[in-house]
Amino acid sequence: MPFNHYAKIKRILDLQTEAWTIRKVEELTSAKNFKGQVLHYPYYYRIYDVDGEPIKYCKFQQIERLAHILKLPVEELPIVN
Repeated sequence: MPFNHYAKIKRILDLQTEAWTIRKVEELTSAKNFKGQVLHYPYYYRIYDVDGEPIKYCKFQQIERLAHILKLPVEELPIVN
C-alpha cells in the first residue's frame, strides 16, 4: 500500500486530546503525487494544537482530501483565518 499523508494526519489527529485548528498559509508550496509529478500550489494548510503550536507532519495542500479522510464536510473543519 502506498504512503498516504492524509491518513497519517488522521492518525495524528485521533491522538489529540484537545481541540486543534487549521490555518491556510498563503505561501507557494509543492508536493509530489503518487505518479512522481511535482504539483505546485499557491498556499498550504497547517494544523495547530490548542496552544497555537504547529502539529508535526500536519501540513497539506488539499482541504477536500483531509475532509474526506476525516469523514467530515469541509464546512465542519475548524478552519480559522
